[in-house]
Amino acid sequence: MRKPASHLTTTDLKTEARQYRAAQLDAGRTISQSQALEMVARFHGFRDWNTASGVLPVTRGPAYAVSQQVSGTYLKQPFTGTIIGVKALGAGEMFRLTIQFDEPVDVVAFDSFSAFRQRVDATVNRDGISPSRTSDGQPHMVLARA
Repeated sequence: MRKPASHLTTTDLKTEARQYRAAQLDAGRTISQSQALEMVARFHGFRDWNTASGVLPVTRGPAYAVSQQVSGTYLKQPFTGTIIGVKALGAGEMFRLTIQFDEPVDVVAFDSFSAFRQRVDATVNRDGISPSRTSDGQPHMVLARA
């Protein structure tokens, strides 16, 4: 699956080039690493490898940081708060965040019962969306884009 250019790094393109080169070799066609880099760069819309490597970062920076102010919804309830803990998971595409809410959030949807949370742990992707879902299919957490 093609990533948007804004999510690409030169490391991503080099990995794709190695995979492309290996696939070509398996098919009986020998190409150099530089030819593979050129092909992958063009595939992603760049004029050539030099253009891609001049524009793209080598790696992605961290998506979230301790002390970062955030807002969004948690269990469909709006919140503002501060990230007090961050842990990258896997290849750095998912993050375990600990968020201290500015005001406690009632996480129960019933009028006759309340359960307030001041601090929560949630796993989100780089877009700030939790893969965990409520019973009606909504993400547990959605962070607003800055």
